[in-house]
Amino acid sequence: MEISASFSLQGKVALVTGAAYGIGFAIAEGFAAAGAKIAFNCRSQAHLDKALAAYHAKGIDACGYLCDVTDEAQVQKLVHTVEQELGPVEILVNNAGIIKRIPMTQMTAEEFREVVDIDLTAPFLVSKAVLPSMMQRQHGKIINLCSMMSELGRETVSAYAAAKGGLKMLTKNIASEYGPYHIQCNGIGPGYIATPQTAPLRERQPDGSPHPFDAFICAKTPEGRWGTPEDLIGPAVFLASSASDFVNGQILYVDGGILAYLGRQPK
Repeated sequence: MEISASFSLQGKVALVTGAAYGIGFAIAEGFAAAGAKIAFNCRSQAHLDKALAAYHAKGIDACGYLCDVTDEAQVQKLVHTVEQELGPVEILVNNAGIIKRIPMTQMTAEEFREVVDIDLTAPFLVSKAVLPSMMQRQHGKIINLCSMMSELGRETVSAYAAAKGGLKMLTKNIASEYGPYHIQCNGIGPGYIATPQTAPLRERQPDGSPHPFDAFICAKTPEGRWGTPEDLIGPAVFLASSASDFVNGQILYVDGGILAYLGRQPK
């Protein structure tokens, strides 16, 4: 097989949850460039309409659907509709997620559950919905959007870190349980990526200086910068393609080296 063919997604149906913008949109755009047919979901019609316009502006004939991925009935309906209209889901990217930056002692149980529901329970529900067809066809790719917080903790993100740590282990368990069906489940762990979600951490101060967290991340990352959503396209296409058929249960950290780096010694 030619090496380029092993990375092709030609004709494959890819469902990318929450791919209205940011990381999910970039991954879907990369999949489309590799030949995949794109399906995605949004929770509101306004977001769906805006996302469809953005895809069409890029020349991508994506199919968008209204679905709350924390609702099992809606998820089952979504997967059934995608299979009826586009074909069996061969690639699933569990990208939908939220973060609430609240100190643990100030976070309510309801706020904690909301983060866990979207960041961990939803990937379970969508994976559960696509697995039977993948098992029947003896092939499938599931990619979970994990995080550096799958490995590390920091202040104000207790719910997010708990959910992303759980998602790492869900990834490993899906790989273990469904590997005999030639299904690969892997994770991507983005570093700090410049998206609307992280924009508040990159705002300039009134005096024009960088946000202290912005300066901290650039100093802590060997690459010396924030990542971009486009930095995740190559790793995602790899994990979605036949090039990764013997890669299973792994988390690929796309973080500019931050997890490998202790930091510079103070002068």
